[in-house]
Parts: sequence; C-alpha cells; structure tokens
Amino acid sequence: MEITTLIGDPTFEIVMKLAVALFLGMSLGVERAVAGKTAGMRTYGLVTMGSTLFTIVAVMASGGYEAPRAFVESLRFTAGILPGIGFIGAGLIFAYQGKISGVTTAAGIWVAAAIGVAVGYGLYLLAAIAMSFVLFVFTGLWYLENKLKSLVHLETKE
Repeated sequence: MEITTLIGDPTFEIVMKLAVALFLGMSLGVERAVAGKTAGMRTYGLVTMGSTLFTIVAVMASGGYEAPRAFVESLRFTAGILPGIGFIGAGLIFAYQGKISGVTTAAGIWVAAAIGVAVGYGLYLLAAIAMSFVLFVFTGLWYLENKLKSLVHLETKE
C-alpha cells in the first residue's frame, strides 16, 4: 500500500485525529501532574480524545465530512459534551476549611474538551494555539500570580 493511499484513507484520518487529540490533552495533563493536581495526563488525554471521538461520531452520523450540512447537524450532538465535562469539572472542585481548590484544573478540563472538539472538526491549528494558551495560563500566569502575591505580602509586612 502506497503512503498516499494510506494518508487519503478516511480511517487513517480519524485515527490521526484521535492521536493528535490524545497528544494535546496529555501535554496539558503533564503540567497538571507535575503541579501535583488531581487531574493529570490520563484525565486530560481522555477528555480531549473523548471530545474528539464524540465530534467525529456526530459528523459521521450527520453524513460525513463531505456532507454540506454535516457540521450544522452535528452541533447539537457535540453540544452534549458540555454538560458531561461540567460534571467531571465539578468533581474536581473541593472546599476545605473555607478554601476552594481545583477550579483551575476544572477550567482546564473544560478547555481540553473544547480542544478535542476543535480537533474533531479538523481545526488543528486552532487546537494547537489553544493548547499553547492553556499551557501559558497554567505555567506563565501561575508564576506571575505567585510573584504578585509575594510582592503584596512583602508590602503588607513593612
């Protein structure tokens, strides 16, 4: 089998979408795992890949990627991803002794699902850019937030 035949195969494209989604989700999960958060590589990878799979199934059930109305028809199906992800996200948020934790991780899961939907619709560049922004929020803004907190604490002690 020639490589051009393999790449042109719709099954190969579907498998590649799932693989890309899994990779993007796991990339987000690595940071969460290193930060010691409740959701890590496996959770983020599964959420992103699952969202992609639901999107692919929705498009295929609506007539396939070549059908003129497939994307419009599939939107109702993919809209069902949001409540499911909300349920998972709510399970990640904890309140203990007046402090709430897990909100950022829950929001990350929510965005990971959106990235999966983008991959499912074939919007790879959008998915990659969104993943980069999420990594910036998880790492860069975390660093900035801690620096600002330490500056505020220094000023109040003086």
